[in-house]
Amino acid sequence: MQLNRTINEQSNHFIQSSLPHEENLNNGGFFITFEGSEGCGKSTQIARLAEFFQKGNVTSPSREVLLLREPGGTGVGEQIRSILQYAPESAAMAPETELLLFAASRAQLVREIIRPALSRGAIVLCDRFLDSTTVYQGVARALNQEEVTWMNQFATGGTLPNITILLDLEVAIGRKRMVSRNANSSTMPDRIEQESEVFFEAIRHGYLTLAEQEPDRIIVIDASGSADEVTEKILSKLKALTHIL
Repeated sequence: MQLNRTINEQSNHFIQSSLPHEENLNNGGFFITFEGSEGCGKSTQIARLAEFFQKGNVTSPSREVLLLREPGGTGVGEQIRSILQYAPESAAMAPETELLLFAASRAQLVREIIRPALSRGAIVLCDRFLDSTTVYQGVARALNQEEVTWMNQFATGGTLPNITILLDLEVAIGRKRMVSRNANSSTMPDRIEQESEVFFEAIRHGYLTLAEQEPDRIIVIDASGSADEVTEKILSKLKALTHIL
């Protein structure tokens, strides 16, 4: 018993002392992430924002704009994405394994692509980042929140979004859009898209709770309107809250 207690104490001390400092490492760049459940329109809206920036509609027209996705964005990350989404073996994947794979993809993306881009002063747009892990693995998969938080900190190493755009949508509408999108593109739903409605209700609730906890970073956008209406809301919010428009 005493040996177990000593080991636990040493382990707790190691974890606490190993937590990375959450400092802003974005240097002269600007980092925007998009979050939301399936069918909310993230891919459409992040592509539109990237195009908006690339046309020179920013305070510094010559700034580099980078469009990324998670999991993925690097050679290593794309391999992990394939495992997470479509590998037949992933059907038996444990939630802890899922957490570690997402973290591994993120760690590589941060160090290989995001940090160097921000150091160059680029605008970096990423389809999903650490908030997805907080909500999908921490809330919907019911993993230990402290462990999920530590894993997020370890993977990002202090590289955090300046702004996160959360596209909020009722679960039923999102699932209907997802089914329509997959049918139109002849795409099979991936492993996570096949989860239950209860799972996605937990996702939505988790995101909205997170937004309440971090109102200075997370902008909640009603994604129930047309694509044009949602784009206008995003641009309006960014103009009001940032210096890059």
